[in-house]
Amino acid sequence: MRLFGGAFAGALALISNPVAAQSYHDIADRYRDAESFNGVMLVGTGGHVEAVEGFGSADTEHGVPMMPETRFETGSVSKWIASIVILKLVDQGKLKLDAPISAYLPEYRPDTGARLTLRHLMSHSSGVPNQLLEARKDPAARGIELDQMEAVRRYASADLAFEPGTAWDYSHSNWVLAKAVVERVTGQSYATLVDRLLVRPLRLKNSGVYRGDSSRVPGMAAGYERLAPQAERKPNPVPDFMAMAGGFYTTAPDLFRIMNAVLDGGFLRPASRAALTTTIMPDQHYALGGRVRVERIAGKDREAAWEDGSNGGFRMLARRVLADGHTVIIFTNAKFDYARLGTLGTELLDRSYASREQARFE
Repeated sequence: MRLFGGAFAGALALISNPVAAQSYHDIADRYRDAESFNGVMLVGTGGHVEAVEGFGSADTEHGVPMMPETRFETGSVSKWIASIVILKLVDQGKLKLDAPISAYLPEYRPDTGARLTLRHLMSHSSGVPNQLLEARKDPAARGIELDQMEAVRRYASADLAFEPGTAWDYSHSNWVLAKAVVERVTGQSYATLVDRLLVRPLRLKNSGVYRGDSSRVPGMAAGYERLAPQAERKPNPVPDFMAMAGGFYTTAPDLFRIMNAVLDGGFLRPASRAALTTTIMPDQHYALGGRVRVERIAGKDREAAWEDGSNGGFRMLARRVLADGHTVIIFTNAKFDYARLGTLGTELLDRSYASREQARFE
């Protein structure tokens, strides 16, 4: 293991090819110097981490440096995590993706409950309107906790906007309803299920579900609207009833472990892994809880899991090429520009392939 320190306020752990690793360093250094990137970057292939680096401050007011093991909110990547948990329950025979919701929640309005399925909810093809969108615009309402079924009544029980399966609408209300189903069937809280079905089996060190303000989680990065000229925090509390939509936290190494186990390993049964990576709404590249896209990567069209998330000051992306496991994961806590975040991810992925080709000739 090699460490690059000095100008870095975190750590760069390098394994394997030092020439390739230095190239990752150069790319990362350029974004830090020119665009004040503040966060963590990871590049890996299969189950092997090639480089992971922390930049800047996790908590600037308290002088906490950014480290590879710094924890971050994942925003909407929580939906992908929720899909994995649901599919584990499918594998155990406790849920069916295509059973009507009324089979699990008989008190839910019968006219739509008989037409909706978990597959509809998880692919945003349900027609359940996003009633949470307006509610979340009111700062006073953001931290309010509700019983899960009360949240369903308020935010996931309106008339359907379209017939399930016929269109696509990115609605957080889908996940309020999905969480109610999961907790009813198992008799356990979603946070407990994440711990039991995901964190413990994969031996994750820094992952779980939070509620309210994530700053209460030890080791969590603070979210910022901006860092200069004066640091301004950008919290956006997530109530427990929205945990599937945006309440998961993790680190870059933990998320890499999840992606490797779920997409390349035997963590899910083959049918469930296929369901997770099969697009249901092709025009949106949307599968279950996340996207699968064919993009130009290192000069070739490659199919990749394509995950993005944000909340408050947090932004992140995770890309994993399905055929060979080339992966990049980036977290930032200071509202780094999304387009530039994508460009950075592409550069790191391209370099990952170039490094592999270079190693063949050394």
